[in-house]
Amino acid sequence: MGTIHEFDAAKFLTTPESISEYLSAALEANNPELFLLALGDVARSSGIKGIAETSGLGRESLYKSVSPGKKPRFETVMRILGSLGVQLTTKAR
Repeated sequence: MGTIHEFDAAKFLTTPESISEYLSAALEANNPELFLLALGDVARSSGIKGIAETSGLGRESLYKSVSPGKKPRFETVMRILGSLGVQLTTKAR
């Protein structure tokens, strides 16, 4: 039998386009916790230290912001997105 490995989305989030698509899919699920988990995956894939520096958040604060059960401020989410080089947009249904 083969070995089963845990899936880690962060390994596949290597371009701004893949990051944008991943976060958009998470938003479409209409589940804030899922979006925060996805945002955490993206932050890990891009490097927590760099995201913390460019967003002006401390590393620990960044980790806490994207942890399950947390409810970060909108401003915090926008700072993280900005440091990732993506923006939050809307479209008509």
